[in-house]
Amino acid sequence: MSKFFLAFLSSLFVLVACTPPEILPADDVLGVDSAQMDPRVRPWAYKTVTLSTDLKALPESDQRMLPLFIQAAQIMDSIFWQQAWGAQDSLTVRHPDPDVRKFFAINYGPWDRLAGDKPFMDGIGPKPKGARFYPKDLTAEEFEAWGDSAKSSHYTMVRRDGAGKLIAVPYHTYFAAPTERAAQLLEQAAAIATDAGQRKYLLARATALRTDNYGASDVAWLDMKGDRVDIIIGPTETYEDKLYGYKAAHEAYVVVKDTAWSRKLDRFAKLLPSLQRGLPVPAAYKREKPGSDAQLGAYDVVYYAGDCNAGSKTIAVNLPNDEGIQLRKGTRRLQLKNAMRAKFDAILVPIADKLVTADQRKHITFDAFFQNVMFHEVAHGLGIKNTINGKGKVRDALREEAGALEEGKADILGLYMVEQLREKGEITEGEVMDNYVTFMAGVFRSVRFGASSAHGRANMLRFNYFMQAGAFQRDSVSGTYSVEPEKMHKAIADLSALILQLQGDGDLEKLRNLMQAQGVIGPDLQQDLDRLKKARIPVDVVFRQGMEVLSEAH
Repeated sequence: MSKFFLAFLSSLFVLVACTPPEILPADDVLGVDSAQMDPRVRPWAYKTVTLSTDLKALPESDQRMLPLFIQAAQIMDSIFWQQAWGAQDSLTVRHPDPDVRKFFAINYGPWDRLAGDKPFMDGIGPKPKGARFYPKDLTAEEFEAWGDSAKSSHYTMVRRDGAGKLIAVPYHTYFAAPTERAAQLLEQAAAIATDAGQRKYLLARATALRTDNYGASDVAWLDMKGDRVDIIIGPTETYEDKLYGYKAAHEAYVVVKDTAWSRKLDRFAKLLPSLQRGLPVPAAYKREKPGSDAQLGAYDVVYYAGDCNAGSKTIAVNLPNDEGIQLRKGTRRLQLKNAMRAKFDAILVPIADKLVTADQRKHITFDAFFQNVMFHEVAHGLGIKNTINGKGKVRDALREEAGALEEGKADILGLYMVEQLREKGEITEGEVMDNYVTFMAGVFRSVRFGASSAHGRANMLRFNYFMQAGAFQRDSVSGTYSVEPEKMHKAIADLSALILQLQGDGDLEKLRNLMQAQGVIGPDLQQDLDRLKKARIPVDVVFRQGMEVLSEAH
C-alpha cells in the first residue's frame, strides 16, 4: 500500500467507523425495557470474519476512492436504520450486556432475523411487516382505497399529513440531507476516477440518489467495463417490506475486482440465450430473450452497509432489478469471493460433517459451492419477467411472495444450468454429484435463515419438494442426508417448470397456498437443525470491515 494511501486513511479514521455504535437507534413508540432481554439472544450464531483484500496492485486513484465509497456506504446504513427500526434521534437503547448490544446491531433492531423475526428483548411486540415504510396504524382497506399511484413506488415512504391522510413522500425528500451527502461523496469520487465509464456511472448515481430515477445510472453501471473498485449504492431490494413487497431498502457494497477470475467467468453469461431456449416449460413461459450483454465477475467485498448487512449476508449480487433493463441489457453478477469462502469454511463444511452421510461428504467442494452460487445469480436472468396473461410484471403480480419465489427460481435454474453446461462440456471440473451434494448442504445452511428471509423460505420450499420427490433421502438412524442422483435430475426439471409457470401466470393465491404448505420446517428437519444449534455451528457471519481493517492488512 502506498505511503500516500496510508496517510489518506489516517485522516479519515474519525469519519469511517468499522463497527456498529454502542448506542443504537430505536423507536420511541415501542416501549423498550432495556433492563431485560429475551433469552434467545444468540451471539454464537454469527462468526466474526475480517473483510480484506490485496490493494497493492490498485492505482493511487482507486485507493483514494475507497474511503469515499465507504463513507457513502455508511450513509446508506444510517438510512436503513430508519427504514428497519426507527429514527436515529429517537429513544436510544443502552443495555449492560455487550452481547445484546452486538445482537441488536447485527439485526438492525430487536428482532432476530434468523429466527423468523422473533423479538429477543422484553417489551417488544412483533416486527411490523411493513417495517417503517408505512404508518403503524395502516389498514389493508385504507391502503387499497387510497388512489395515489405513488403508494406502490419502490422509492416512497408512506406517511400521514397533518390531517391524518396518507401521503407518499419520495425517498430523496424524506432522506434529503443524508442523500445529498452521499451524492456529493460520489461526485468527489468521480472527480478522481480515471475510467470514463466509472466516472459516468458515479455522476449518474449521484443524480439518481437526488431524484429517485435510477434507470440511467443502472445502464451506466452495466456499460462500465474498466472498473477495479466499485460501489453498489442506493435503495435496491424489497425484501424488508413484507407487507406489500413494494419498498426498496437502502444498502451499499464496496468491492474490489478480481480481474483474473472475472475473465474466466465472463464467458458463461454469453450462454444465457441458448439456456433460455432449453428451459423445461412451454414456449409462452420462455418467450422473453435475456440480454446477452450480461457480465459475470469475481470480487472481494470490503464493506457491507444497510439492507445487505442485516442478518444473513449476501455472497453474490445480481443487478439491476429493473425488468426492462434486464431484458434490454442483461445484468451484472458479482460473486463475492472472500465472503463466499468464509461461509464455506466456517459454516458449510461443519454442517456437512453433521448432516451429510459419510460416503457423500467427499462431494462437498468449494468449487461446486462457487459454481452453485454463481449460477444462482446468472439464473435470475432466465425465465420470464412479465406475466403471460396481462397481469403485468411478475414482481408486482406476486407481491409479497415475489422475492421468495424468485430466489427459489434462481436456485433451481442455477442447478439446471450446471447440468446443461456439464453436458455441453463448458464445465469440466469435478462431477455433477459435487454440485448436487454441495447444493443439499447449502440448503441446510440457508434454511437456517428462517421464515423471515426470502432465501430461507425459498430453501424450505425446495427442501420439502426434493424430500417428497426422493431426491433427498434421510437416514432415520443417523439423521444424515444423501442425494439420489436420478431423482434429483428429475426433481430439478419438475420444480423449474412449476416455479416458472407460477411466475408466468402471476398466480398469487396458488403461490400463497404453496408457501403455506411447503415453505415450513418439518419436525425431522427441525430436530436435525437443533443439532447444529447444540453444536454451536454459526448460522451466518458478521464483519470486521472498513478502512482501519484494510490498513491493518497492508
